Amino acid sequence: MVERVVFFVSDQTGVTAETLGHSLITQFAGQNFRQTTLPFIDSDDKANEAVRTINAAAEDAAVRPIVFSTMVQPDLREIVKTSAGLHLDIFDAFLQSLADEFDEAPEYRSGRAHGVSDIDAYMKRIEATNFALANDDGGVSRNYDVADVILVGVSRSGKTPTCLYLALQYGVYAANYPLTDDELENGKLPDFLLEHKHKLFGLTIAPERLREIRKERRPLGNYSSAQQVRFELREAEKIFRRYGIPSVNTTMFSIEEISSRILDSTGVERRVRP
Repeated sequence: MVERVVFFVSDQTGVTAETLGHSLITQFAGQNFRQTTLPFIDSDDKANEAVRTINAAAEDAAVRPIVFSTMVQPDLREIVKTSAGLHLDIFDAFLQSLADEFDEAPEYRSGRAHGVSDIDAYMKRIEATNFALANDDGGVSRNYDVADVILVGVSRSGKTPTCLYLALQYGVYAANYPLTDDELENGKLPDFLLEHKHKLFGLTIAPERLREIRKERRPLGNYSSAQQVRFELREAEKIFRRYGIPSVNTTMFSIEEISSRILDSTGVERRVRP
């Protein structure tokens, strides 16, 4: 299979270009992609260096690179567009149409999407992140009265990264609790958790995928054995059914998709918007 080189080019962190690009290229399962992010392209020199990097990849590849760009400054965008790639630029696609609709010229200011101009929203994200870290894996604070949602599931089912994403992206106070061997064996949740049953949301995962993840962390022993993994997942799903806890199988979903499904299922309000 031919490898297709994909560049995410941005005058800031590249998060927006990556998010847009990933959403699009994942629709093409028959392609093999090698992805590179070129962030902080905020000067002519850096833009020209980006062009040289893209052109070098084009010379080495059998097909031209794909370039997802979120460059705000028109002059820098024009430099990058001289490179030998298929250019997909979010500002070219939408900015002028919005300017026509609003009857207002855009400011062309970088960093507006992910900056700290809205200090209140920024602080809400920081506070939610601190909460997620303090309440990770049944952390010592267990301040579940404050939590918007409490994720439950077996070890390595995706609880921690999902909590952090909910916090960083939406300011949601997300805690998580790992199901212990005792709880899996007796099929019961602890009373302190059941006091907040309406906040619980379960994460599960395919046994094969969970084994892969666990073997990367601890390849030897019972932790990553097929028997143990199947037992834990089977009993966890029994607990979800017993207590009527909504759940999602994380195997085929990204963190963004898992988070969206949690918010949609629970009705938890976003404290901030991306």
